[in-house]
Amino acid sequence: MTLKDKIALVTGGATGVGRATVLALAREGAVVAINYSKSAAEAEETARLAERAGARALTVQADVTREPQVRAMIDRVARELGGLDCLVNNAGWTARVPHRQLDDLTDEIWDRVFATNLRAPFYCVRAAVPHMERRGGGAVVNVTSVAGFTGTGSSMAYAASKAGLNTLTKSLARALAPSRIRVNAVAPGLLRTNFGGGFITDEFLEQTGRVTPIGRTVTAEETADTVVFLLANPAMTGHTSIVDGGLSALGPMDPRR
Repeated sequence: MTLKDKIALVTGGATGVGRATVLALAREGAVVAINYSKSAAEAEETARLAERAGARALTVQADVTREPQVRAMIDRVARELGGLDCLVNNAGWTARVPHRQLDDLTDEIWDRVFATNLRAPFYCVRAAVPHMERRGGGAVVNVTSVAGFTGTGSSMAYAASKAGLNTLTKSLARALAPSRIRVNAVAPGLLRTNFGGGFITDEFLEQTGRVTPIGRTVTAEETADTVVFLLANPAMTGHTSIVDGGLSALGPMDPRR
């Protein structure tokens, strides 16, 4: 399936993997809507970059943990751009809580992590379905994490929320298949972005890269390319693609190789 002239919404699209995805979609000829919560200047810059790539771009502010705002956002995208074909649930939140520090994982952290990483994608899909059905179908990609498989990551709450999103992806794919709406996910490994306040250090990235089978950590752009592939491939649904340079599949390599 070509993505040319398809209308796509990327949540958390102002920076990081979200921005890379917007630009990858723009290069494919899609019309792009860029959701942001607080990063207005970054969203406008992403829109300018998308327009330079030849795409029509719209920025739209919404807190995706608030269902009324989600419905208003998706209705606006469909109204102003002419419909909705593709949805990328990329918006996420985390807090750095070492896993052994159980008492530091507060109810407030649990609630915000699950509201952003799990409930918000459901809100977005639920609001998008009627618009996609009117266009004969659509495609959704949820951006999850290898933490959902390994139980590692910034906190136990983050890992659990991404594991839930992996399962939600399968449930939605099964439920929406009769409407010709495909639902897949991308699970990136360690990335050089400012997500979560940028707590991932250069040293940690370098150490991880040395034991990764491909010899380095992956990039936001490589993750975005996988998102685009899943949006475009009409034969795939219910699938989560792990993008971590083979680390999960093959295990750590001897850095002396």
